[in-house]
Amino acid sequence: MSSELELLSIGDASLDIFLIPTESESLCFTDIKKCLICFSYGEKIPVKKVEYSIGGNAANNAVGAARLGVKVGIVATLGGDSIGSQIVERLEKEGVNMNWVVQQPMTSSNLSAIINYSGERTIFTYHAPRSYEFPGNLPVTPWIYLTSMGESFQPFYDHLIDFVSQNSQIKLAFNPGSRQIRAGTNVLKPVLKRTYIIYVNREEAETLTGISDSHGRDKDLLKALSSIGPKISIITDGSNGAFAYDGVKFMKAGVLPVDPYERTGAGDAFGSACISALIKGKSLEEALLWGVVNSASVIGYIGSQKGLLKENDIPLWLERAKSSQVGVVEI
Repeated sequence: MSSELELLSIGDASLDIFLIPTESESLCFTDIKKCLICFSYGEKIPVKKVEYSIGGNAANNAVGAARLGVKVGIVATLGGDSIGSQIVERLEKEGVNMNWVVQQPMTSSNLSAIINYSGERTIFTYHAPRSYEFPGNLPVTPWIYLTSMGESFQPFYDHLIDFVSQNSQIKLAFNPGSRQIRAGTNVLKPVLKRTYIIYVNREEAETLTGISDSHGRDKDLLKALSSIGPKISIITDGSNGAFAYDGVKFMKAGVLPVDPYERTGAGDAFGSACISALIKGKSLEEALLWGVVNSASVIGYIGSQKGLLKENDIPLWLERAKSSQVGVVEI
């Protein structure tokens, strides 16, 4: 390998603003049946707390891996504004290599506003229009974690697949975002064929495979997902845990009995810890547990990065999982 880096995280980074409204029935109510959160029209809505956090799937993955002792760099195209500079500064402090980050002058950066109410979150996300720049000096690393990008992702993805094809020793982990899922399996086929491990939630897996209402058909869903390319398929399913298939065994990982304070970044926490464990030579079963405990920690805090575990936190959390009888079983 031409680089000391163990992992490159590729995708978007953003600034996340968390708003926690005053929970007053005169101002807001939730309709669970219709999945609505409603505010009085034309009113000023009191907010009892505001927090800021760096977010975005690639940034979350990079920070999560760095805290777990992985040598990681990020490939991202940011705006030339103050938000872009904040993102760079924060990621550098976390020990992420920023050599392949581009700040485009006269452009804005990605921004999300998250309303946290009754333990659930509603996200307003702004993806700044941009052309993604593929670095000419991209290093050959053992692993690449490819995740969400904005509408103009296709040319960058094409360049990356050419790069991975020319360097077949690279293991590609793929965590598609909503825009990639909407693009469909045919568009993603070149990426999926080169994917070593894929991370998606149940709804995303159903969309990619064309299987609807997969509950109770976990093995069918995993098999169908692997049939479109990935060697290892991992499907997260919230409080139902995570499911995995490595081409031989089907596995299910449980979840820790933790009441969520704020759910943003749970999936990214799972992915960053899981891939970090694999990079460190852990088994897939161990990697799934690393993902489970990292997610459990993150949902106890506001934002997608505050609760990300450090490497020396893992043994204690694994012991908590064991004492809660949370583990990985074959299904």
